[in-house]
Amino acid sequence: MNISSINDTISALGVSNNNIKKDQNNEHGSFSDLLKGAVEDVNNRQIDGYNAMNDIATGKVTNLQEAAQRIEEADLSLRLGLEVKNKAIAAFKEITRMQA
Repeated sequence: MNISSINDTISALGVSNNNIKKDQNNEHGSFSDLLKGAVEDVNNRQIDGYNAMNDIATGKVTNLQEAAQRIEEADLSLRLGLEVKNKAIAAFKEITRMQA
């Protein structure tokens, strides 16, 4: 398993190593907070992309390039989230296959 691809994925989510180290000292759900924040970010981008599509459909958009960029950001964030989920599931399955 290539670790650099995971680091690239984490950096794309906007999480720095300093935040991860700081959260490791927190005893209460630091990983779950990180995961929840990432899911909320994907959700917010999806909502923004949906609003941009509605603006295009209703003719409210003044800058088509910005609307297309918002839609593309929503698509990319969803794809990234799915890829992170797939990597996490694959890592979990690999760990469960290891002998104790």
